[in-house]
Amino acid sequence: MNRRTLLKTSAAALGVPAFAEHLRRPNFIVILLDDLGCTDLGCYGARDLRTPNIDALAASGVRFTNWYSNASVCAPARASIMTGRYPAHAGVPTNGPSLPAGQITIARLLKDRGYTTGLTGKWHLGTPGNNAPNDHGFDEFYGFHSGCVDFYSHRYYWGEPKRPNFHDLWRNRMEIFEDGQYLTERITANAVDFVQRHRRDPFFLYIAYNAPHYPMHAPAKYVERFRDLPAERRMYAAMISAVDDGVGALVAQLDRLNLAEDTFVLFLGDNGATTEPRAGLDSKPATAGSNKPYRGYKFSLFDGGMHVPAIWRWKGKLPAGKVSRELAMSMDVLPTISRIAEAPPPEGYTVDGKDVFALAAGNARSPHNAIFWSQGEQLAVRRGKYKLVINGFTAENWPEGRKPLAGDDAMFLSDLDADPGESKNLRRLHPALTDELATMAHRWKELLEDTPKR
Repeated sequence: MNRRTLLKTSAAALGVPAFAEHLRRPNFIVILLDDLGCTDLGCYGARDLRTPNIDALAASGVRFTNWYSNASVCAPARASIMTGRYPAHAGVPTNGPSLPAGQITIARLLKDRGYTTGLTGKWHLGTPGNNAPNDHGFDEFYGFHSGCVDFYSHRYYWGEPKRPNFHDLWRNRMEIFEDGQYLTERITANAVDFVQRHRRDPFFLYIAYNAPHYPMHAPAKYVERFRDLPAERRMYAAMISAVDDGVGALVAQLDRLNLAEDTFVLFLGDNGATTEPRAGLDSKPATAGSNKPYRGYKFSLFDGGMHVPAIWRWKGKLPAGKVSRELAMSMDVLPTISRIAEAPPPEGYTVDGKDVFALAAGNARSPHNAIFWSQGEQLAVRRGKYKLVINGFTAENWPEGRKPLAGDDAMFLSDLDADPGESKNLRRLHPALTDELATMAHRWKELLEDTPKR
């Protein structure tokens, strides 16, 4: 049996796509946007924004309509993508903590299998020392460590008076200065260059755009594309448009290098759009991002906080133009990639996510019986079409929207098939179901808190 036949046979036995016929392991690219509204892409229904390249990505791949982030804020959402674990299990239950050294990331798994690994953009899971990207399996890092930076000066301005503002742009462990250069374009340029330099290697590339997270910055050439929109929405649209150009440049690079059939591209959002005044005008709550028809915004455990876009494209391996309505979460990324790359986590290291490749490639049903979230005092669970939010708030205004719902609505049960906007509380109609889901959620949280983080 020759090597080509052996590889094909081994792949088929494992249920792995037949990438072996190319005699190379597949590349993986994960593209993540920051504070993107759930429906602020053309392919997800936006009519005033134009995202032709992201729409083309969806048209040539699979678009998920029931994909959830594991958190409604940045850092824990990213920790789940990287580790395949619920945020608390990954040691990052909220913004602030660094990703512990004992956590296994996608980059670490693939690096140990001979992949070249790179991150361009936002990390937000630690700082130089033991928690920078190079400490977690990334061979190459270009970007920043903190939660956000100014798009031109690349400085973090939001910590005073507790923390002075500081410059935050790095290449690996060396601070670099590119003052005046628009960061979205620099993230794209580094991604395209990474693909060019490693075109002959199997690679994993994590492209973590910080757009459209505040501060709301974009060059005039992008703003001019949306001159008819209101000022706040116009700038938000411009920031997304710059990312859309970047996605187009990346796909063109893959096509130019004949890598499209060898590269699995995953496009995700980290959480829903925000109403934070930092993203608005005149210190008023932001209004630019849309999560409709879902209720709530970033920070909320109602669906608007973490029901996010998800697009998969793998030319020749996944169907084009398919829409999957099956339930999936961002923690499913690691086990899916791990299985395809034949790079299992080390013995004794458990993941919470599931391999969900079959949802995109075929007609499989979701492997999740129930999924859970915890954010501060909020707790939520979805099982089937029903979702329960405990002590939830909507984050619709600032700061009033951060106050938990009271009375009966402190325990809010929704039928998401009939009411995706979570507008009608069914708690009194289904008391037994409410109690059952509440018990499940509390037991899940207690178990997670008792689970070792290594």
